[in-house]
Amino acid sequence: MKYLPIDKSLFETNRTNFKAKMKPNSLAVFNSNDIYPISADSTLPFEQHRDIFYLSGVDQEESILVVFPDCPKKKHREILFLKETNEHIAVWEGEKLTKEKAFETSGIKTVYWLQDMEKIMFELMTQCDTVYINTNEHYRANVETETREDRFTKWLKNKYPAHAVAKSNPIMQSLRSVKSPIEIDLIQKACNITEKGFRRVLEFVKPGVWEFEIEAEFMHEFLRNRSKGFAYTPIIASGNNANVLHYVENNQQCKAGDLILFDVAAEYANYSSDMSRSLPVSGRFTERQKAAYNAVLRVKNEATKMLTPGTDWAAYHVEVGKLMTSELLSLGLLDKADVQNENPDWPAYKKFFMHGTSHHMGLDTHDYGILTEPMEANMVFTVEPGIYIPDEGFGIRLEDDVVIQNTGEPINLMKNIPIEIEEIESLMNS
Repeated sequence: MKYLPIDKSLFETNRTNFKAKMKPNSLAVFNSNDIYPISADSTLPFEQHRDIFYLSGVDQEESILVVFPDCPKKKHREILFLKETNEHIAVWEGEKLTKEKAFETSGIKTVYWLQDMEKIMFELMTQCDTVYINTNEHYRANVETETREDRFTKWLKNKYPAHAVAKSNPIMQSLRSVKSPIEIDLIQKACNITEKGFRRVLEFVKPGVWEFEIEAEFMHEFLRNRSKGFAYTPIIASGNNANVLHYVENNQQCKAGDLILFDVAAEYANYSSDMSRSLPVSGRFTERQKAAYNAVLRVKNEATKMLTPGTDWAAYHVEVGKLMTSELLSLGLLDKADVQNENPDWPAYKKFFMHGTSHHMGLDTHDYGILTEPMEANMVFTVEPGIYIPDEGFGIRLEDDVVIQNTGEPINLMKNIPIEIEEIESLMNS
């Protein structure tokens, strides 16, 4: 891995917190992701399942974590099953985790090779009453592929049909939504790498550059700072491309007078950052662009102040909508009749700001978090309002990542990334 070792106390604490929420005499199983084939012998780069990483720090394919806090055998209360390494694998693929290295990474003392899994699981299943299976219940999940986790669950339920079944996901949603100091530090590192990329791009952008050239500048800076790359598919949208919310082609030339909307950020140690900025290709904003930009910035700043413990996610978005409505009226994009006659289910401001303002962020860019429960301290949220004006050929989105505090305003993890018009213009013309 490119990232530096993570203190194993993070994963030990995460397992302790998970075990505290389990039913008596139960065990839970977590699988790594598959390596997904493309065609012939080609595969996609491996991405670890965030749940097994959260609980163990293991960042390797064909790995299984078993947690059984009430197991009669003390050594079986936490188990890792790993792909056995050997000299052939080391030569062709690189070294895999040894049992000793797995302990250094996770704090788990009992490590078996994967070929022993079914035999050990039989013993464990005779000793437990309930099995926690791990399903993906994120509110944005849309999974068509049968995952390694799915196949394991199917095998387990078929082989041991008399056991009660419980779900790990509600526990994981709750635990992962509140970040520890170590996690916040890792997210801050991702944000700092994103800052380096953005500052590089501020010096690079000029009329005539191509969106994919800008993408390459970001990637250069991310890789040289121990990130494996983008936390999500980057959006580098010049001109009217910015009015396509998930524009990812990045294949157009940037023209003088246009704005470029960036939704680009680095990952670090599997933790995401999530940044949006808007830049003038020519290095200077027009007066109209400035007016819209500052409107978005004001909404972002006021929305950020609302992110406090006890805030309801849905009610928060209603209040942000009111802020945006006021700004759109000032810009002349809406009039009073538009607001008076609006559909309550699709308010007038949605014509120019159609997406949400904030989502949980962490190991996933759209991270775990139960949206019907009040916000808590140490949750990390994005704040990303936007105004999209196809008729005027530009769109603006501004986004930072913030940590909710026990009292006062959230801490902005991207406070050092330029966002004010004066600083951006100064850096682009220096």
